Amino acid sequence: MKPSDKSLLLIDAVVNLLLGILLLLFPTGIAALLGMPPTNTNFYAGILGAVLFGIGLALLMECYGAPYNIRGLGLDGAIAINFCGAGVLFLWLLIIPFDIPVRGKIILWAIAIGVIAIGVIELIARRDR
Repeated sequence: MKPSDKSLLLIDAVVNLLLGILLLLFPTGIAALLGMPPTNTNFYAGILGAVLFGIGLALLMECYGAPYNIRGLGLDGAIAINFCGAGVLFLWLLIIPFDIPVRGKIILWAIAIGVIAIGVIELIARRDR
């Protein structure tokens, strides 16, 4: 694996792990603290958090598992996940008017822009192979 691909996957892994942890903490009141939209159940946030955390682990396995014959999620899969996740978030932000504090809107827009940016950088790196 090229060092630049490894760096991109590591950055992507850290972002997914952090977002996963935030969603796993959803029931503890982190959503209200961050100004996120309220919900009547924590189930979906927890499941999504676990999935994002798993994606982060898969990316780390791809980065560091080769000496142990372990494969994870490669660059192409990471690109697809980033564009799908951030794309849906962009659509929600543009179409559905959330009644949330400004800090919540800023955080959601920052996440959407950041994840799309990572996907674009990964796509450019993939084209350079």
